[in-house]
Amino acid sequence: MQLDELITKVSRLPPSRQQEVIDFVTFLEQRYGTVSNHDHADWFRAQFEIMSAEQAMRGLEEEPELYSDDDLKERW
Repeated sequence: MQLDELITKVSRLPPSRQQEVIDFVTFLEQRYGTVSNHDHADWFRAQFEIMSAEQAMRGLEEEPELYSDDDLKERW
C-alpha cells in the first residue's frame, strides 16, 4: 500500500478513529523501532499495558449513563 492511499483512507475516518490509527502506528513504531538500552521484554510489556489501558478507556466519557441512583434497590 502506498502512503498516499493510506492517507486517503485515514482521512475518510471520523476524528476518533483517526486517533486510533495514530495510536496504533505509534505503538508499532515503538515496538519495531530502535530499542533503547532497557530490556526489550520489559519495555514492550510496559508500553503495551499503557496502550491497552488507553484503548480500553477511550470514549467512555462520551457514553450515556445507563443507570442512576434511582435505579438502586438497596443503598449502603
